[in-house]
Amino acid sequence: MIGITIYGHVTGEIKPSEYWTSILIATVVGFLLWMFLGTNYELNQTDFIYRSGPIRGSISLNRIRKIKVGKTMWVGFKPATARMGLIVYYDKYNEIYISPKTNETFVKEILKLNSNIEIEIKNQL
Repeated sequence: MIGITIYGHVTGEIKPSEYWTSILIATVVGFLLWMFLGTNYELNQTDFIYRSGPIRGSISLNRIRKIKVGKTMWVGFKPATARMGLIVYYDKYNEIYISPKTNETFVKEILKLNSNIEIEIKNQL
């Protein structure tokens, strides 16, 4: 989108009255980059902290009851950028989909902090 917009400005195909479209495209691309580059997860002694662009929050480790590994959640709360990640179930009915760099490392680290979490591994084809 950015390349086409720059090409349109250079060749004069985008007229000054159409500059608003360039601002809109730059805003959308900037937001998508913020989501993609600004997604990370952190574990400390008491909490799991997630960030994905403007979406930020934390979940107390003792509230997490189950993690489903290697599954993609298509609908719901997803501060993630990849498929085949982790679905974290917490409280009674809440769930969040995340995609850490490696599922196995995240699961090992969270189990060190709270060994009561149930781990369910999806069979891979």
